[in-house]
Amino acid sequence: MPAQQAPTGDTPTGDDRPPASLWERLDRPAPAPRTTLTPQRIAEAAVAVADAEGLDAVTMRRLAAELGVAPMAAYRYVSGKDELIELMVDFVYGRLPLDAAPAEDWRETMRALALHLRAMHLAHPWTVRAATPFSLSPNQLAVPEHAFAALAEHGLDADTTMAVFRTVTGYVHGSVTTEVTLNTLRRERGWSDGDQTRAGLAPRMTWLMGTGRYPNYQRYLHAATRKDDPDWQFETGLDCVLDGIAAHFAL
Repeated sequence: MPAQQAPTGDTPTGDDRPPASLWERLDRPAPAPRTTLTPQRIAEAAVAVADAEGLDAVTMRRLAAELGVAPMAAYRYVSGKDELIELMVDFVYGRLPLDAAPAEDWRETMRALALHLRAMHLAHPWTVRAATPFSLSPNQLAVPEHAFAALAEHGLDADTTMAVFRTVTGYVHGSVTTEVTLNTLRRERGWSDGDQTRAGLAPRMTWLMGTGRYPNYQRYLHAATRKDDPDWQFETGLDCVLDGIAAHFAL
């Protein structure tokens, strides 16, 4: 995250250019700060609230109370909740371990990246909703940069490189969304594990299976042994994705 900040409300004059983005403003040299408030402190406090209570609990007033500052203090850096969420997402992405140079093995790099992204989303479930491919920020953009570097020497054109990246990250997002949704359901219903979850869903599932319309799914219910192993489920699916990419492009 940039160390220097500039006040918000910086709009261009004399032409039709759009206002400077949050990241452009924060990258500019700024006057000496009047308080100890910084973008990092703002992001840390807001992320802590979101992790504990969900994204809807994050408001500018709540943030000011957590930081012990005047309600308007944070507006020196962010214009409102939308930019605050941008700052939070960038802060969380900044903790991904991308400092090391990509491995020569593209698959190893993409697999590690997928595992790190899943861990990030599970640690901060609100990011499933808040972090989109189009909410561009410096640390978010570092993710495709890292992946592209690992794929650069394998003869893929630019469009194919992006397709490979989006295939892997799309798998991560879909899988993690399912995990987060299940975790949320369990928390709301007071179910602590898989057995309690299945017991809670049993009346509906029993009726559905009793219709006889789903024999293959019923066989899964009776035969599956890894229903409560999300790590195995995720990594098995990820390996299938990577195997498919490798086979399709002869990598």
